[in-house]
Amino acid sequence: NNNNEKKTKTKKGRKKKDEKNAYAATVALPHTTFEMRANAVKKEPLMQKWWLENNVYKQISSAAAATDRGGGEGECFTLHDGPPYANGDLHIGHALNKILKDFITRYQALRGKRVRYVPGWDTHGLPIELKVLQSIKDPETRKQLTPIKLRKKAAKFAMGQVEQQSKQFQRYGIWGDFDNPYMTLQPEYEASQLEVFGKMFLNGHIYRGKKPVHWSPSSQTALAEAELEYPDVHVSQSVYVAFPINVAEGANVTNETLKTSLKENQLKLAVWTTTPWTMPANAAVAMNPKLEYRVCDFKGEKIIVANDLIESLSETLESKLTPLGDAPFLGAELEGLTYQHPTIQERVNPVIVGGDYITIDAGTGLVHTAPGHGQDDYVAGLKYNLPLHSPVDDLGNFTEEAGNSELVGLNVLGEGNEKCIEQLTAANALLKREAYEHKYPYDWRTKKPTIFRATEQWFCSVEGFRDDALKALDSVKFIPESGSKRMRPMVSGRSDWCISRQRSWGVPIPCFFFEETNEVLMDESIIKHVTDIVRKEGTDAWFMKDIEDLLPSEHKSKASSLRRGTDTMDVWFDSGSSWNGVLNERGMDAPCDLYLEGSDQHRGWFQSSLLTSVAATGRAPYKTLLTHGFVLDENGYKMSKSKGNVIDPKFVIEGGKNQKTEPGYGADTLRLWVASTDYNSDVSIGTNVIKQTSENYRKIRGTLRFLMGVENDFVRKEHAIAFDQLPGFDKYCLYRLEDAMKKIEHAYDNYNFAAVNSEINAFTTFLSNVYLDVSKDRLYLSHPSDPNRRAAQTVVHELITNLLAALAPILPHTAEEAFLARDAVAKEDKQTSVFLQGWPSKENSNSNSIMSQADAKNWEALIDLRSVANLAIEDARNSKLIGASLETSIKVFAEDETFTQFLKTNESFLKEMFICSEVILCATAEDFSSSSSSRDDDDEKKKEQKVSSSSSSSSFSKVLHLFSLVVGIGVPLPSSSSLSFSISKHTATNVRFISLPSSSFSSSFSSSSSSSLSKSMSSGIILGRRRCRVRKSGTASQQ
Repeated sequence: NNNNEKKTKTKKGRKKKDEKNAYAATVALPHTTFEMRANAVKKEPLMQKWWLENNVYKQISSAAAATDRGGGEGECFTLHDGPPYANGDLHIGHALNKILKDFITRYQALRGKRVRYVPGWDTHGLPIELKVLQSIKDPETRKQLTPIKLRKKAAKFAMGQVEQQSKQFQRYGIWGDFDNPYMTLQPEYEASQLEVFGKMFLNGHIYRGKKPVHWSPSSQTALAEAELEYPDVHVSQSVYVAFPINVAEGANVTNETLKTSLKENQLKLAVWTTTPWTMPANAAVAMNPKLEYRVCDFKGEKIIVANDLIESLSETLESKLTPLGDAPFLGAELEGLTYQHPTIQERVNPVIVGGDYITIDAGTGLVHTAPGHGQDDYVAGLKYNLPLHSPVDDLGNFTEEAGNSELVGLNVLGEGNEKCIEQLTAANALLKREAYEHKYPYDWRTKKPTIFRATEQWFCSVEGFRDDALKALDSVKFIPESGSKRMRPMVSGRSDWCISRQRSWGVPIPCFFFEETNEVLMDESIIKHVTDIVRKEGTDAWFMKDIEDLLPSEHKSKASSLRRGTDTMDVWFDSGSSWNGVLNERGMDAPCDLYLEGSDQHRGWFQSSLLTSVAATGRAPYKTLLTHGFVLDENGYKMSKSKGNVIDPKFVIEGGKNQKTEPGYGADTLRLWVASTDYNSDVSIGTNVIKQTSENYRKIRGTLRFLMGVENDFVRKEHAIAFDQLPGFDKYCLYRLEDAMKKIEHAYDNYNFAAVNSEINAFTTFLSNVYLDVSKDRLYLSHPSDPNRRAAQTVVHELITNLLAALAPILPHTAEEAFLARDAVAKEDKQTSVFLQGWPSKENSNSNSIMSQADAKNWEALIDLRSVANLAIEDARNSKLIGASLETSIKVFAEDETFTQFLKTNESFLKEMFICSEVILCATAEDFSSSSSSRDDDDEKKKEQKVSSSSSSSSFSKVLHLFSLVVGIGVPLPSSSSLSFSISKHTATNVRFISLPSSSFSSSFSSSSSSSLSKSMSSGIILGRRRCRVRKSGTASQQ
């Protein structure tokens, strides 16, 4: 530049670049329209609009397009969507789930598969019904709300929620058939659900009965296990109660102490319960026949407890229990005894044999049994034909069946519970009352406690096909494998499934009842007739039509004596029937390739889908089950609004009101976070996590931008160099590309997206730190048609093509933007979208034949050597011995002949590799040692800097090489255990020598003032016209 040329200054006083630069035309600077700034908040919605306008998703889901992309004719991949509930905004868990699914479908599309993914919504059930009721403020209006009016309002609310959530999902970049989603309120879906119910009924798996179920007084309906949650803290009022035994005439008792106590008519049974309100329903006391029991003295009374619990009960009851007699007796001796109910005088109940649920872990070893309020109690009651007392109404209040007028109308979870304890105290039956903290089931919607209550319900008899369900799981692949260990016990231990609900908003159970006898009328003809009506008119028809119209011809004459059932199906039956309502109805056929949901669905949708499918068809509806964990905050805590640690995906994407302090990072950054997680377990997210992910995204985008910038004048058909004609370093880069793509492909195939992300990061780091760093001179300064430049561009072209494919499933907006921004000359013969381009074929990419493993190892050794040299040069620069790396001359000696030959073959390339001015290969170790030390002979010679100039063969400007330092490197075999390395700089006061064994590259110095090689190098990319320097993170020992 002309030093006398005037400079202008900015407002901050910094000099502007000269408007005219005489050398600008001699440098081929990168040029691309792909900007470094993502501007995702504005650009991503435009890209999504472009996808819609160009029907990209419709094309990848068509058979013809799949064949064009290299897939087999008609080869499909079906991921069946588990329906989220249509209520409220989406949370970060929804984002994790849907983005994982999108990774898979986009990758399968790139691989040439015909991808079929239909998003769905669960639109029936209590939460939506409650929302409608809550929206009606006037109590009178609410009372006048008929079932059909409520259903109309519920449907409208659900559809609005679906529309809202659909937009949010699509903003995440999710692809699917959003124009034609499935919803459980659609008539065709409801009809297919009734078909499943009909098949299960005809196969003998559906029955009606009275048995205890989880009942929610707050919702006034039965609940399935999957509709329960168990808060960390629940405190019950537990009681220890004594039941007086009646005189045992003819009892089979052999223990003398027990015999004597029975004759004295002073013996009592001690029981423990955490539900005192169930005492009015007590029908028996159960014991374990294999446990040992003992008669004990307690405050002058004789009570029976388990022998192993005497000591702990003495502490709990705060009074010593003194064992009586010489020995304990087995529980079997108690069978057949009877006792007096403590608060209901006319009731005498038996002692019965219970099951394995009776243990010595807690309580007394004797169990209060109320068949109307517990599953184990119910089973025991069936065996002994016990009465099914359940004196509680839908609201959880005592009825007259409680046998005590003082209890009627009191709520069992409040005043009723207290009144029962008072009555036990008055009857001198209460031994102890204490607060007991334990897990207790709550209604997952109202967040209030539930109760066990016997009611008339419809059930699915799991016992009838349990073995078939477990056998069906044998053919299912679980990812992770631990999912099998989690789900199988749930199925093997599952009780019968209560499928009926006492609500209006749902799919009705198509049954009728005779008014006089309350007997059920439901058969194949009725189910089929109702199903046909529903397919045309929807389930509203059940509530609107006359009973006669709902009956087939053979039953119409009975219409006047019938009433229609009002129960609807459990929403888990709704969603659990989707294999028929979506896969079979839409021609995708169960079993499908994949179900992907959170790990909680092992007891939810995975299980309900399995049970309905096996009961109706005898097989599982899926081939693979993939599960993910829950999302926690960055400190590992559960998110909650009260803690203020909730991360809203919309906030991550769009940002806050102040974009400077609360920037929007876009959907691709959110997606990159998902790809970086080990999602098989719980994952964390927070402000710091997102910022780190954003930095990683910028590095990927920066690498892409540079690659595209140096491809700008390259036309593959005209300029590409045949792979076998490429220089060795370029071949090695393609070798590395092939290896990386194999690992990425394998990771995608196994749904290991964290491995995909890790491999992409590792490979782009190699490109930035090594390949692009070394290749910049020929890309910037060589003649545009120079074969070496075209060779590098050939490689760059392959890099872009492969990287865009690898990134597309995870960063679809970025990959598509880059694909569309590739210079026009690079767009020959390409598809509209990167997703229609398909996965890079083997024909157009590197194969292992391009380079042997032995040659690849030599290149790897040379790159390792370069890393060591860079560390030494950097240390010398920090010590102000040199300025740039071009001020160095490097000497190399290798003991191994093969590696020596490799170096000689590539000798002309070595100074480009090391980015120095000279590389000298020494023939012997002596040459290496002598030539290194010869530089130190004369202080004055070292102080006189020698300048040499070399000129390129083109019209480019001269490049000045300044020599002021000699770096010497001695290299044995690439795999050898030692490496000698020296830097010499002779001055009057400073002599430096460094020895680095290759096993650890640990350093030792003899210097009065020097910085350690173990000092961490800075990370980052510094872009400039002449050179792009990329420095590697890590210490010398790590390198």
